[in-house]
Amino acid sequence: MVAPFRDKLARALYGPALYYFAAVCESLSIRAAARRLNIASSAVNRQILQLEETIGGPLFERQGRTLRLLPMGEILARHARMTLGDLDATAADMDAVQGLRRGLVRVACVESIASDLLPAIVAEFARRFPLIHVAVTVESSSAVTGLVARGEVEIGLTFNPPKQTQLSVALARDLPIGAVVARDHPLAGRAGVTVADCLDYPLVLPTKGMSIRDALDAAFAATGLVPRSFVEANLLRFMATLALQGRFVAFQTRLGIARQLADGSLVFVPLADAGLPVDRLAVVTRTDATLRLAPAIFFDVSRQVLAEMLPLD
Repeated sequence: MVAPFRDKLARALYGPALYYFAAVCESLSIRAAARRLNIASSAVNRQILQLEETIGGPLFERQGRTLRLLPMGEILARHARMTLGDLDATAADMDAVQGLRRGLVRVACVESIASDLLPAIVAEFARRFPLIHVAVTVESSSAVTGLVARGEVEIGLTFNPPKQTQLSVALARDLPIGAVVARDHPLAGRAGVTVADCLDYPLVLPTKGMSIRDALDAAFAATGLVPRSFVEANLLRFMATLALQGRFVAFQTRLGIARQLADGSLVFVPLADAGLPVDRLAVVTRTDATLRLAPAIFFDVSRQVLAEMLPLD
């Protein structure tokens, strides 16, 4: 198992102070951290006190047997998470050399990518490298970029990532947004529709902050039209399912509804509004980090699968 080796490596590389502090941050309890580390509570407490003496102030507010991080503690906790998070990948690569484990890849993605694209990438990756562990987290677009920026995952698949110095866009595809309707919907037979055309029917819109909603709000503002009423949701799967019920119009890209489009139960009708922003699918990594062996291999497979499923025009 990689965990015992990782713990041993942490003690060797960082000494007990940072490692013990990180363990206390996880449980906010000296005793719980000591049990996890299999050492005496007094040893953990001694390291925390020495840290506080070095820093010149308290890291925790002590409330009986439980603790609460103070501002100086929050700063050090962020450093510990980044430092020891990178240690997980280091331990995984060292395990590969020792034959204990072949690597670890931490990936974060948004819901629509988790439905179709990422399963295809992971399946192909697992076929080629069955002993490499893949840990997937599904989050909102902003949360995905945050996880990458903080170094909590190596690779993020998201839409319209913000320009940040910590983020590097390694791959990108521009995907058109369309009206998604049931096959018997009056709009289903159209070659294209405008946002104004869709206002004649009940709408289900992504919640504010989702990339497609930003594009739709820009289109509504450009036309001067406002939907009279609509259902709002933060799950694309829910929106597509509601569209299947009959009269509702949902809005999304083709990602996440490949099965329904293939069997004809849903129809994707491109939006024809001039100047409508596209949804930019992006694979992001940290700017200041070189991908380790396993994540680098995963990235290469992602690029190959992406080229097959979403070829450039």
